[in-house]
Amino acid sequence: MKEFWVDIRPWDKNIATTALESGADVLVVDRASNAKELSRIVVVAPDGDMVPGKDVFEVTIKGKADEEEAVKRSVQGPVIVSTSDWTVIPLENLVAQSDRIYAVVKDEKEAALALSVLEKGVKGVVLRTCDPAMVRKVGLAVRKSSGHAELVPFTVTAIRPVGMGDRVCVDTCTLLTPGEGMLVGNTSSAFLLVHAETMENPYVAPRPFRVNAGAVHAYILLPGGKTAYLSDLKTGDRVTVADAEGDLSDAVVGRVKIEKRPLLLVEAESGSSKVSLVLQNAETIRLVGEDGASLSVVELSPGDRILGCIMEGGRHFGMAVKEHITEK
Repeated sequence: MKEFWVDIRPWDKNIATTALESGADVLVVDRASNAKELSRIVVVAPDGDMVPGKDVFEVTIKGKADEEEAVKRSVQGPVIVSTSDWTVIPLENLVAQSDRIYAVVKDEKEAALALSVLEKGVKGVVLRTCDPAMVRKVGLAVRKSSGHAELVPFTVTAIRPVGMGDRVCVDTCTLLTPGEGMLVGNTSSAFLLVHAETMENPYVAPRPFRVNAGAVHAYILLPGGKTAYLSDLKTGDRVTVADAEGDLSDAVVGRVKIEKRPLLLVEAESGSSKVSLVLQNAETIRLVGEDGASLSVVELSPGDRILGCIMEGGRHFGMAVKEHITEK
């Protein structure tokens, strides 16, 4: 998960307030009390949660020696790097050697570039600006930089009722849009894109913050490529939201609802890869078709094409592991 820091030196309350409203993770200030009066927020300051020169380091890159200094300091803590003439080459060198590099940027274009350097990008960006509008733009760019999933069409091979069981609704603190949902699967080797409850229907009102994600045992994809059992999710956790193009973002879990409902099993395949998922048997539960449109599970038929992704199978406490694990 990429981080959004805002450097407010000298202090500017308007910029600070906008940064907080835009989801800033950390404020860099001269005096911690200014920021702490506004919100519970991590502060970099001489009297802050992180102290410059002790917990976090600042390096201006002018040459190779500065790059080496930044990498050396990154062993001790986060390193904020800036350049006199902003170029991507020093960032590439640093990102290749450290996962604790934070790039100073002045606008959303620099932020987007820094967040995608060598594909994995810097750990976060540190915005320096006097423009509240730019704070909002960069905050949005960071939130949209959670990565990309290579979605592929799976062909449905079977769909059948399997009886009663416990299913999980994941209610987020975000209003999702048509085409968005969560990646969920019976195994950790393949996931289906389960659509959010954004669609109008004659039975219940839309719940655009909700994904009726599947049975309690299923895996859900989390930020950073981790997974969790649906039953383990709780308020305050972060989950990954995907759209039909495979673009990923994060959402905070506001509530998890586990209730006993009739279930059905969906099975599909893409080449030699197979995917399956147990979902609630109801019209409001939808997957995402190859064309990006939602498709109700009660209308699903063998031969239909639905979107999902293929992952490296085998997990230990949500992390991919290199060992022989059979899931079926």
